[in-house]
Amino acid sequence: MLLEAVVEAMRIRVLQSKVIHTDDTPVTVQARGGGTYTGRFWVYAGDAQNPYIVYDYTPSRRRDGPVTFLREFVGTPEAPRYLQADAFGGYDGIYAADNGVFEVACWAHARRRFHDARKTDVNRAHQMLAWIQQLYLIEREVKDLDATTRRALRLEKSKPILDTIKAWLDAQHSQVLPKSPIGEAFQYALNQWTALNRYLDDGELSIDNNVAERSLRGIALGRKNYLFMGSDRGGRAAAILYSLIHSAKHHDLDPFVYLRDLLLRIPTHPNKDIHLLLPDQWKTHLLPEATAPFKL
Repeated sequence: MLLEAVVEAMRIRVLQSKVIHTDDTPVTVQARGGGTYTGRFWVYAGDAQNPYIVYDYTPSRRRDGPVTFLREFVGTPEAPRYLQADAFGGYDGIYAADNGVFEVACWAHARRRFHDARKTDVNRAHQMLAWIQQLYLIEREVKDLDATTRRALRLEKSKPILDTIKAWLDAQHSQVLPKSPIGEAFQYALNQWTALNRYLDDGELSIDNNVAERSLRGIALGRKNYLFMGSDRGGRAAAILYSLIHSAKHHDLDPFVYLRDLLLRIPTHPNKDIHLLLPDQWKTHLLPEATAPFKL
């Protein structure tokens, strides 16, 4: 596919990020000979220095999907890297590989479980939701500050709340049924506790993984219209197009204008200058040319 080289350049840049947000969503795929099976779209959102959103397609939710995509995403003690995701076990091997990559969990995921437990244990669920609301109010206060100041204020204001939550979880955990909604919410929070506190370590980290979740909404909407992918090859092609469209939107570009110009330009574009076709670079250097009338 002509556009694959552009997405590969975006992928390389995303893997240079200090923080990557990732999530996945299922898609129905038509099998050869009839029937269907469940494939998977994965999204990988880079940080502010590598502002691209890259999608990957795999025929299943096996752990080799993210492991393969993130194989070059490594850190050092001096320059750690962070992967923000849900609690899917497929990421565990990445965190355990001693490659300088640390897990950052999502407070939105944790909150969702306590929200779902309101009908069966209203008091405990609402107590936890109130504390989580306080954490988010602090995030609203610090969102426009620099990373150093943001970290300092989180340690000053958020850490005492988190310490209170942890003491409460430890005290209450033995008093709830393990398989009840509130018991499962407790267990999720305790299992993820270190990763849920990770955002205190660095002001560039986020309290939740909403960046990745928002990036999958377009796919969820699309599933209602196209119903299924025709093949794995179709899934991979869709991942390329999703990467270009959503990265263009991330930079406030009209995806139609951007894609049309790429398709006209890329057959003769020098490979050494492929970086100029990335959406932010294209916006700066090539958009003035693209606004001229097209010759199709």
